Amino acid sequence: MEKIHKSGFIAVIGRPNVGKSTLINSLIGQKIAIMSDKPQTTRNKILCVLTQDDAQIIFIDTPGIHKPKHKLGEYMLHAAENTLKEVDVILFVVDATEDLGAGELYILERLQATNKPVILVVNKLDKITKQQVLPIISRYTEKYPFIGVVPISAKEKTNLDGLLVEIKKHLEEGPQYYPSDMVTDQPERLIVAELVREKVLILTREEIPHAIAVDVDEMTTRSNEDVYIRATIYVERDSQKGIIIGAKGTLLKEIGALARRDIETLLGSKIYLDLWVKVKKDWRNRDGALKSFGFE
Repeated sequence: MEKIHKSGFIAVIGRPNVGKSTLINSLIGQKIAIMSDKPQTTRNKILCVLTQDDAQIIFIDTPGIHKPKHKLGEYMLHAAENTLKEVDVILFVVDATEDLGAGELYILERLQATNKPVILVVNKLDKITKQQVLPIISRYTEKYPFIGVVPISAKEKTNLDGLLVEIKKHLEEGPQYYPSDMVTDQPERLIVAELVREKVLILTREEIPHAIAVDVDEMTTRSNEDVYIRATIYVERDSQKGIIIGAKGTLLKEIGALARRDIETLLGSKIYLDLWVKVKKDWRNRDGALKSFGFE
């Protein structure tokens, strides 16, 4: 008897900083989506592919759903909401350590209109006791008719197999859309730029992280097989440029050292990373600037 093969597209949504990108990286087994403890880390829709013998599951990591404060925020919300219309199943990821609040209710309102099956994923199981799990689930299931509920720890990779079993229950029989060795639709340049931005997010505070954009200007393989990468970190104000560079260039060097490590793992070769910092005033509110960074 021929084995049934399933496939489908899965949107991963939730408030900023609930662990969506960590979950996708853990499922794929490779770092594709960048991570930090800053809200609104993910800005673009990122497609990640998990291929198994019986199914191909295409996860779409979306920007965190939030009320926008600038044009970039509007773009991010639009990208997240459009994704919900295109998928077969939605994973609503929540943080087990946070109370169900206005942000979660805001998302649940939007889910009501999608008419798509939604699985509740209670993340950060490693940070709570077993006795706390059921009350958390009850609070959410009182508010919405989820088709399934799966408690997990994305960071510790706890119960991810259980989550995949639940997802597959709700997928239709279908073909393999992408080659088995493909894990993302993102070009290497974009992933490299995001890895640099991740290090800025990790190493800076206050308004700096959200004012950052990164563009890869050049990426070439040299005769010795090393890869030369020139990237520009854009900020909105001159004072932010000084902070990113740091005293005698110390912070910029640290950003480069951390990013280089991840980029070498991604590309599988030695790299020379040449980082520059430039000011593009108020870019988050300028249509032309947003378009130049790929936010359509």
